[in-house]
Amino acid sequence: MKVLGIETSCDETAASVIADGTIRSNVIASQAVHETFGGVVPELASRAHHKTIWQTVSQALDEASVTADDVDAIAVTRGPGLMGSLLVGLSFAKGLSISFDKPLIGVNHIDAHMYANFIEHEEVYPFVALIVSGGHTRLVYSDKLFSHKLLGDTRDDAAGEAFDKIGKILGLPYPAGPEVDKRSKNGNPDFHDFPRSMIKKGLDFSFSGLKTSVLYYAQEMGEEFVQKNLDDICASVSAAITDVLTAKLRRAVQQTGVKNVMLAGGVSANSMLRSKMEDLSKKMNLHLMIPSIQYCTDNAAMIAKTGQLKAREGLFDSLEIKPFARLDFLKESS
Repeated sequence: MKVLGIETSCDETAASVIADGTIRSNVIASQAVHETFGGVVPELASRAHHKTIWQTVSQALDEASVTADDVDAIAVTRGPGLMGSLLVGLSFAKGLSISFDKPLIGVNHIDAHMYANFIEHEEVYPFVALIVSGGHTRLVYSDKLFSHKLLGDTRDDAAGEAFDKIGKILGLPYPAGPEVDKRSKNGNPDFHDFPRSMIKKGLDFSFSGLKTSVLYYAQEMGEEFVQKNLDDICASVSAAITDVLTAKLRRAVQQTGVKNVMLAGGVSANSMLRSKMEDLSKKMNLHLMIPSIQYCTDNAAMIAKTGQLKAREGLFDSLEIKPFARLDFLKESS
C-alpha cells in the first residue's frame, strides 16, 4: 500500500510517501518568516503553507517515483494545531482526494508522533509512551493500536514550551529549544541546581516553576554573567527538565509493569533526554523505541505511517472531515 502523508499543523509544510512500510520520501519546507517575531505567527504560517504546499507535495511524489494517481490513500493532519494551517493542508488533501478518487484519512498529530516509532521499530504492545513537544508533555499507556489511556499530563507549560521560553529568557535565537540543547552539550549540568517540580510524586508534570526560577536567576546574576556561563546554564536547565521526564517514565513503568517504552514528539530529539532514556532502559531491561531525529520534529512521514496503520484497520474518513485546533486523541481511541 502506498500512502501520501501531508502535515501542516504548525509552521512546517511537509509531505511524504510510504510504500509497503518503507518511507520513500520525506520533504519538509520550513518557514523562516517567524524568526523576526521570536515565535510562530498563525496568520503568517497559514499564508506560507498556501504558497509552498503544492511544491512540497509534488517534490515528495517525485522523490518517491510515484504520481498522485499511484497512491492508494491520502493521509492528512486534522489536529491538533493552528486552525489556519490545518485548513490549508486538509483542503489540499480533499482536493487531491476528489481529483484522483483516493480515500482520505484524517490523522491525529499526537498519534502520529507516537507511531513514528513504528517506521523503524517493530510494532509491539503494550507500551508506555512519553510524549514531549512544544504543546504536550504526557505519559500514555497503550495495549493495542489506537487504544490509549492517559497516565500523566502537564499541569502548565509543556517541556518543549519550557525549553523555548527559557531559551528566549537567556537571549537565544528562535527556535530556542534546539539552541539550549546545542549549548548544553558543552556545559556542566551541575553548574546550578534548578528546581525539579513534582519529581518525587505522581505522573503529572509542571515546568512553569522552572521557567520562573531561571528568569529570577538571570535577573539576579546579570546579563554579563549569563552570557559568560551560557553553556553551563543551558546544561543545568536541560538536566532539570530531563531528570523530571526520566523519573516520571520510570514511575509509569513500575506502575504498569510494561517492558516496552517509547519517546515521541519534538523534544525526543534532545540529546540529553535520549541519553538518559537509553540509560534507564538498560537499568530496567526495557525495550526502548526512539525515532530517528528526522522523525522527531513535525514531519509528514509520521502522518503517512499512521495513515497506513489506519488504512490497514479500515479507518477511512469522508470529505466531511473537519480540522480541530484541539483534538483529544484519547477520546478518539475509545
